[in-house]
Amino acid sequence: MAETKKLLRALAGEVQDVPPIWMMRQAGRYLPEYRATRAQAGDFLSLCYNPELAAEVTLQPIRRYGFDAAILFADILLVPQALGADLWFVTGEGPRLSTTTQQSEFDALKPVEDIHETLSPVYETVRILSRDLPSETTLIGFAGAPWTVATYMIAGRGTPDQGPAHALREENTALFEALLERITLATIEYLSAQIEAGAEVVKIFDSWAGSLKGEAFRKYALEPCRVITQAIKERHPGIPVVGFPREAGDGYIGFANATGVDCVALDNSVSPEWAAQHVQADGCVQGNLASSHMVTGGQALVDETRQIVKAFSKGPHIFNLGHGITPDADPENVQLMIDTVRGR
Repeated sequence: MAETKKLLRALAGEVQDVPPIWMMRQAGRYLPEYRATRAQAGDFLSLCYNPELAAEVTLQPIRRYGFDAAILFADILLVPQALGADLWFVTGEGPRLSTTTQQSEFDALKPVEDIHETLSPVYETVRILSRDLPSETTLIGFAGAPWTVATYMIAGRGTPDQGPAHALREENTALFEALLERITLATIEYLSAQIEAGAEVVKIFDSWAGSLKGEAFRKYALEPCRVITQAIKERHPGIPVVGFPREAGDGYIGFANATGVDCVALDNSVSPEWAAQHVQADGCVQGNLASSHMVTGGQALVDETRQIVKAFSKGPHIFNLGHGITPDADPENVQLMIDTVRGR
């Protein structure tokens, strides 16, 4: 069946008249059915760790829109929690974690092999989805990239400039690199377990890659992605890997060749024409419609969607947003985007 799946064909380098399409955060608060299921779960983390309900919210956008891929419903911060960090969510503000900024806090983290105890419900979600998804729909697993996950573990929350992580990187490089290595090894095990449970593709989200510049980008964004990708490909030959070093700018150039990923996901800070020339030359790209169009809709959405499809039409392309869809998006605008991509 695999070769009939549009997303896997794009990841294998095939150029298609109509690109496959899915959407970051497609299972999310913009959908009334998601809000109802989340209310049933009680809170966000309870939803992540309830395999039946996590599978249900993953399936909801597939039923509604017929996307070419479903992405596992989980969160990048489940890995630090599995490593022993405290994790909770503050309504309206986002995640909070116990911090790892001192050697004693790092020493208190669990060994990598213990993460499955916490994460086993996630693997069960993958198994349910592998069974219940339509035969044409590709199942994507994912994890946060080590740098991005580290920024939350160091600061204890999201920060506008990742300042605490940059400070630790400069002031205690040994501790910073030890933390990054622990996350890297945990991520390999986590993604590998998702694949064993049925994930057909894995994606590495480096949401804060753009705040690393020059040599720091190479060492702490590119290199961990290379290590993870190489390990996944050694263990699971034929499983494609998507890398998303968000806001990498010129760092997108050569990223696929340097890391071994099969596809580079792009944010909307780069133009599709630039990316077609500089990034798609190395293989499949994913992106990169501004998520704001899902709020505003109208002819601008149609025009930019067509522009992106056209710009990437000469090479392998997966249509997506440049960032996750936001809670204030209109579900009708998502349908308009899909219809435009599919030429309806």
